[in-house]
Amino acid sequence: MKVAVLTLGCKVNKYESDSLIFELKKRGFATTDSLEEADIYIINTCAVTNEAEKKSRQMIERARKFNPNAKVYVMGCASQNRPVQFDDRDVNVVIGTAGKKNLIDMLDENGHKIFELPTEYEDDLFSAQSLTRAFIKIQDGCDNFCSYCIIPYLRGRSRSRSLESIVSEASKLSEDVKEIVLVGIDVSDYKVDGQKGLGILLESLDGLGKRLRLSSMEDGLIDEEFMEKLVSLKNFCPHFHLSLQSGCDNVLKKMNRKYTTAQFEESVKLIRNYFPLAGITTDIIVGFPTETDEDFEETLAFVERVGFSQLHIFPYSKRTGTASAKLYGDLSGTVKAERLKRLEELGKKHKLEFFKQNKMGRVLIEEVSKGFGEGYTENYIKCYVQGDFKVGDIVEVSLWEPFKDGVLAKKRV
Repeated sequence: MKVAVLTLGCKVNKYESDSLIFELKKRGFATTDSLEEADIYIINTCAVTNEAEKKSRQMIERARKFNPNAKVYVMGCASQNRPVQFDDRDVNVVIGTAGKKNLIDMLDENGHKIFELPTEYEDDLFSAQSLTRAFIKIQDGCDNFCSYCIIPYLRGRSRSRSLESIVSEASKLSEDVKEIVLVGIDVSDYKVDGQKGLGILLESLDGLGKRLRLSSMEDGLIDEEFMEKLVSLKNFCPHFHLSLQSGCDNVLKKMNRKYTTAQFEESVKLIRNYFPLAGITTDIIVGFPTETDEDFEETLAFVERVGFSQLHIFPYSKRTGTASAKLYGDLSGTVKAERLKRLEELGKKHKLEFFKQNKMGRVLIEEVSKGFGEGYTENYIKCYVQGDFKVGDIVEVSLWEPFKDGVLAKKRV
């Protein structure tokens, strides 16, 4: 019997889906993570925006085109948020964000099985990965309660995985894995014995000899002590995805973000003091309900001043149950689209400027296609390197010129 596990949304979802695939294989199922013909479809959903929920529902119809008689099981944030939205789609079982591993024992059941959100980290998902880059989940939940975000209500409060469990998983990764990416809903809040623990964790993993990369983090994590720890590591990749969301203090306050633009800018300066060529990427929401034209101009000016290496831009999505949905109205789609376009153009300019600052790097080859090895430098520049490579090679390159979504690079002799 073949099971397809299909994933929408974040890297945490991807990790959890990979864990299910690993367990399904152990139990004798044929598995895939691609949308193709299967006997059973497990859909790991996302609810970060209305569009994400819509795509989660549409995935069911897309799967049924491959096998109309297949069983369908739904889990994740969209089903935690509103399980009833899947009632008219002939779904066998709907669970939420908790107890995902239990789904494997429910393949003969039907109905809603929404488990209570845990207060401690559920260490029941364990993924054995053999790809060049391995995601390891270190934390779940969030305590920030940003006014626009529904995720804390769907994932629960922040809780950290034990240091020993993480190190154990990382130690069992195959030699083919050359890079570890630490993921969570709020990686910045990772704790060891109730205290800030991300630096301790990175130190514990550094001796494995694999590149270490962090996923999205919050501004409050960046201080001298943390940066000194990072710069002492042999295998840390200097790529910082710092979530900004707005470059206007008025909007940040309404968003219930915990910093000012001045504090954020100081964090960026501190990073560049220790890692002058660090990749600094960010998320920005355009069209928050209270964002005026003047507020948006402040964001543009801030982004221009900081010079991020890449922007991830999202139009504001009104989410029922959040503070911003209760307190404010919404801006028109036209306004959001115009602001998004202007910010995208600025982001493209800074991305090219960042490329030009980099003269060389080390690329982990993750894919080989049509005479090119494709992968990322430590500071997260997508490179296309012409030549004969194997997946998993780490190649010293000179960066050359913009190409596709990254740069054309030459192998250094």
